[in-house]
Formats: sequence, C-alpha cells, structure tokens
Amino acid sequence: MRVRHADGRWSARPIWVVAIDGAAYVRSAFGHRSGWYRRVLAGAETKVQLDGVTVPVRLAPVDEPTLVQRVSGAYRAKYGLSWPGPVQTITGLEAAGTTMRLADAREVS
Repeated sequence: MRVRHADGRWSARPIWVVAIDGAAYVRSAFGHRSGWYRRVLAGAETKVQLDGVTVPVRLAPVDEPTLVQRVSGAYRAKYGLSWPGPVQTITGLEAAGTTMRLADAREVS
C-alpha cells in the first residue's frame, strides 16, 4: 500500500489483504500507532499495487464486531500456517480495532 504524506511524499508498506463475501479487508498489524493507518484515517490519498497495476483506493473503518471476527478468521485461514507469529499479532485486539474495508476509489463518489 502507498500512502501520501502531507508534504506530498509517498510511503509504501506491505499489507496483508483478506476477502470476505467479495470485499477486501486490511488491518494495521501495529494498531492505531501505525503512521500509515493514522494518515489513512486523516484522509490521505492511498493506492495499492497488484501485479504491476497501481489503483487508488479508499479505506473505510469497520466497527461491526461480527465482521471484525470474520476478518480475524480470514487472516488465520489465509496466513496462519505460514506466518503464525504475525497472524497472532494481526488478529489481536489492537490490530482488530483497525479493520478497514478496501474499495477502489474510482468506484466511490
């Protein structure tokens, strides 16, 4: 993910994405203290790159407890066997509180 800073610079961070019912979700593994997460909440321009294509995105916070739990389950299912330590972090309470739905910004008015 790429997030624009207030001074115009871009920073890039790898993120783990999971899908539920056709929607994509991301989290800040380091919770609310993560710089990219705070910039996104403040409305920073955000993009993701997949297979060499960069797409502007919008991230919307998710506060529905059942959906947050489903996202945790999706992280465990997708990454749990290969990355048990990081998955424990990204499914913990602090990270779960940063769950966001990822949407193509070109489709959102």
